[in-house]
Amino acid sequence: MSRHVLLVEDEPNIVEAIRFLLSREGWQVDVHSEGSDALDVIRDKRPDLVIMDIMLPGKSGIDIVRELRRIERFRDLPVLMLTARGQSRDREMAEEAGVTRFMTKPFSNAEVLAAVRDLHAQASGS
Repeated sequence: MSRHVLLVEDEPNIVEAIRFLLSREGWQVDVHSEGSDALDVIRDKRPDLVIMDIMLPGKSGIDIVRELRRIERFRDLPVLMLTARGQSRDREMAEEAGVTRFMTKPFSNAEVLAAVRDLHAQASGS
């Protein structure tokens, strides 16, 4: 079974931490740090799961998810949204856009792993 995640994040420390964590768990991790063309990267890579920051250069993660949900084959793609700002307004906007789960930075490795496993299990119906 495929286990491919696309991490759309522009903070190198977070990229390295999540890449290390998920790679160790057997995930193929692709990384992209730019919001403006993230949708094209998702189309090209066709990941099983996307982890995305809200604040990205070029375009916000919320705008990317809104666009993603308009594309038939990506309506059910699990998206874990990361944010440094845990305000309820951010959460509401993310949920309205179609984000599957929301996580506030800083987060623990265990939280990320649990969320990724859970989202993947839900998406694959296992």
